[in-house]
Amino acid sequence: MVSTPATDSTPDLNVDNLRAVRVLGRGAMGTVFLVHDSSTDPSGSSPFALKVLDKSSALNKPDADRRARWEISVLSRLSPANHPHPHRHPFLPHLIGSFETDDLLGWAIPYCPGGDLNALRYHQTDRVFSPAVIKFYLAEIVCALEHLHADGIAYRDLKPENVLIQQSGHVTLTDFDLSRHFNLKKVRSILLQAHDPILEPELPTKKHRKSLTRFIAAAGDPKVLNLKKAKSARVSPVSRRRPSFDDGERSNSFVGTEEYVAPEIVRGDGHEFAVDWWALGVLAYEMLYGTTPFKGKNRKETFRNVLIKPPEFIGKRTPLTDLIGRLLDKDPYRRLGYLRGAAEIKGHPFFNGVKWDLLTEVVRPPFIPSREDDGVEKLTAGGVDVREYFHRQRQPPSMPPSPLPSPSRRLHRSLSLTEF
Repeated sequence: MVSTPATDSTPDLNVDNLRAVRVLGRGAMGTVFLVHDSSTDPSGSSPFALKVLDKSSALNKPDADRRARWEISVLSRLSPANHPHPHRHPFLPHLIGSFETDDLLGWAIPYCPGGDLNALRYHQTDRVFSPAVIKFYLAEIVCALEHLHADGIAYRDLKPENVLIQQSGHVTLTDFDLSRHFNLKKVRSILLQAHDPILEPELPTKKHRKSLTRFIAAAGDPKVLNLKKAKSARVSPVSRRRPSFDDGERSNSFVGTEEYVAPEIVRGDGHEFAVDWWALGVLAYEMLYGTTPFKGKNRKETFRNVLIKPPEFIGKRTPLTDLIGRLLDKDPYRRLGYLRGAAEIKGHPFFNGVKWDLLTEVVRPPFIPSREDDGVEKLTAGGVDVREYFHRQRQPPSMPPSPLPSPSRRLHRSLSLTEF
């Protein structure tokens, strides 16, 4: 049974006032719209994203309603009014409001016009990011995960499609339906029992390039220009006493995306926060090389690779590849971040030069979405009633299609990240 963090009641939205102007996406958890409230924002100048689960169509997915309500509770927990710290985290969403009717369940979050990290990567040269840009995005993701873990929440679904770009160019995580809440006090006490010294990596000394902002120093390794792989040496195993999570503070759920799922999940050993640090390593690898490290020809081969195949790197070891290798340790008890969480990762040499408390003050992130055109197909003025949209969707196929088209996922301009 998934425990739910205590939250206050969420703000109510009046579905009859919500006008959908675009469809942003469709998935297992329903349809995501760009909407505005016609009563408080008749001009549509302050739109927001609205996720809507059609409960009548979710009958064949009995867990959809439960997952949707769990996501709403997590977003409510992240909202300033319900959080012990009254300020909204800059790299996490918050719940604007929610509504429920007999057949619909909806919840609103801020709109991120920059799309997701996967779409952004596909518009880069060779479909990879430079180490300096990887540093920027990873640093913000680490801060977001640190905040979640401090609240006892394991995210469990980190992947490029779930990292969105805000209007400011900073990131935000999305989709919390697979997250899990742990009793943080119990987990911490268990981890302390297993504490032993952290092995410090031996890294090559290499001069950094000139600083591209006053907040973050660029990585010294060159940009990857091809995707050819080379084998890397295995890291010698370190024996650790494995603490028990049999008191329920470890999950045995099989969750996540195939290429991002951690070995302990595949093995069914039980898992906790370390699965997020594994996924961070996979994400960093994909940003650097344009492919995930364990992708196989099918699901079975992918899982086999996750369990036994070491990640392969190109050329000499760099601080970035060392970070990735330590995050992708198949033993969660040896994985970077296992003992001291985000503090271990922030202290890794790859992040030398990052001023963590000033990340939000970076005014020139690698990519800032255009305000004039966000590339999503627009509807007629005034938008469409949300109830009416789902009513039309339930009609027989012979009926005219819904006026809401599926959006194009294209981005609107070539991106130059050299100024970062």
